[in-house]
Amino acid sequence: MKLRRRKKDKKSKMTNKKKITLLAIGLVIAALSVLGIHYYLNPDKLPDWIPTPEPERRLNIVDINSKTRSFAVMIDNHPSARRNHAGLQDAIIIYEIVVEGGMSRYLAIYKDADKTERIGPVRSARHYYLDYALENDAIYVYHGQSPQAAADFSTLNIDRIVVGNNNGWRDRTLGISSEHTLFTSFERLKNSMGNIRAETNQKLLLNYSIDEINLSEMEGAKVANNVTVRYPAVISHYEFDAEAKVYKRSVAENRGAMRPHADGVTGRQFTFKNIIVYQVENHNLSGGGGGRQDLRNVGEGEGYFITNGFAVPITWSKSSRSAQTVYKHLDGREINVNDGNTFIQIQPKGRELTIE
Repeated sequence: MKLRRRKKDKKSKMTNKKKITLLAIGLVIAALSVLGIHYYLNPDKLPDWIPTPEPERRLNIVDINSKTRSFAVMIDNHPSARRNHAGLQDAIIIYEIVVEGGMSRYLAIYKDADKTERIGPVRSARHYYLDYALENDAIYVYHGQSPQAAADFSTLNIDRIVVGNNNGWRDRTLGISSEHTLFTSFERLKNSMGNIRAETNQKLLLNYSIDEINLSEMEGAKVANNVTVRYPAVISHYEFDAEAKVYKRSVAENRGAMRPHADGVTGRQFTFKNIIVYQVENHNLSGGGGGRQDLRNVGEGEGYFITNGFAVPITWSKSSRSAQTVYKHLDGREINVNDGNTFIQIQPKGRELTIE
């Protein structure tokens, strides 16, 4: 009798365990069902007892995982061309460098800018601009060239695209000289690559920070609500918008009126998150050349990094024409720039720079 009772008790205990297990499973299923119904009816709000997952943080200016190569587009900065500038807001970096006559031209770096439908006006190549296409591993885009640039295309092994009727257009409605009317688009440039290498083989030029950078407490920091960068025949000016936390860009001819630098299609003033400015020596090329310039841009020097209303002194170094320019704080750390577009002003040595 005792043996039977033990077997019966054991069987009863096993049955109870099964009941408890099934009940627990049932409760879990019920809870998941309630949660599923709640989430279906309220997709934007999970119950308070479930922590909301943090969204993945990504840069806005560029996809750091993208392997596609950039385009470096030579942009005309003649006064007739400037009022028709298009697509500059979509560039991740823009360089301004002196050319003949004391004027300047821009080199705009575009990466994954598939929605940019109008870029330009496109202008002719100058040899020292090739150095900045190389440091971004970018495909150089231009129309026309100086003799020095023509020679360097081969010796420096520059991947390039010439803009013409097949991948660009002249806007005859602008009513200005034809040389200032050539435009292209990001899609047309992509379709013109042919056998050009499509994937980049180097890291981005700049180190971008997702977290907002505050320069105000760094060594040598000073207020930078207005920045004026002078070239022999043109002036670039930036005014800090404290609400939007960007710099509004304006341009003037030497001794001319300062005007907002705006997109010729949208009418919106161009804005930039970061500004890097430094000076290099320039001189006229020997043997004529219509006053064309050469730069001593390989070496090192000092400059400023400007963002969010403050400027700090930095150093720059470039070990060769193809090497990336390295920007560092005075303590030797490489600078991080804020998530946004950057204007790099490479100013002739001895020209006035005002930061206030």
